[in-house]
Amino acid sequence: MLADKANWVRQELLRLNQRAPETRVASSLSAVEIFTALYYGGVLNQVPADPLSPDRDRCIISKGHGSICMYPILADLGFFPESQLEHVCKAGSFLGGIPDPVIPGYETVNGSLGHGLGVATGIALALKRKGAPESVFVVCGDGELHEGSNWEAIMFASQHQLDNLNVVIDNNAISMLGFTDEIVSHAGFRERFEAFGWSFFHEPSGHDVNQINDVLMQVKLSKMKKPKVVLVDTIKGFGVPNLENHPLSHVLPADQMHVKSVLEGSIDGA
Repeated sequence: MLADKANWVRQELLRLNQRAPETRVASSLSAVEIFTALYYGGVLNQVPADPLSPDRDRCIISKGHGSICMYPILADLGFFPESQLEHVCKAGSFLGGIPDPVIPGYETVNGSLGHGLGVATGIALALKRKGAPESVFVVCGDGELHEGSNWEAIMFASQHQLDNLNVVIDNNAISMLGFTDEIVSHAGFRERFEAFGWSFFHEPSGHDVNQINDVLMQVKLSKMKKPKVVLVDTIKGFGVPNLENHPLSHVLPADQMHVKSVLEGSIDGA
């Protein structure tokens, strides 16, 4: 079941954080169900034995710092040996605090926010002009949509009717140094995207992996001749009490006593 798999991913993420406390865990905790649905729910066509297969769907993880939960997912699927998870953030390991495209399964450089959507738009255009059937998915954070480069890409995608382009927004409402809406408000996401010529989908149950999977499959199979965006309402730091919805959770370390309690099952909802 997808819910069981999502719980496993969250636990593996926290175990990884125990070994490498420098990893930014709050942004990954909000996105666990999104990545679980994409990689285990039949949404993405991937080839773990050949990560650069031309037949793969492309997944651009724009919020790279918030995708450490992808490490156990990729290892579990066979992109690289599970033993590599023991070496995260250690000298000589390719699994760092910010993912790099040297990691099998990552398509792009992910350190500088605001670029993933533009890169994905170019990939989607190239695939469309080749007549290729593969889809392009982008996972980005709500905070990085403050970057103007994203809105240039959004206009471009609409102009060229990139119906193979699908954006998933991890709408956890917290940026690096505070609540997103107190920095630049995202009120009216639907109206903004629809005004730019996109199809808009909203999933308010951001930690119900089955509902997320349903809407992502609907998006992938849609026949609408326009790009699509899915807004997923999540909780930053989900499951770890000292991080949940804290305005500075992006830069706060996880309280290791809380992490231990979560892994032991003594905190409800973990």
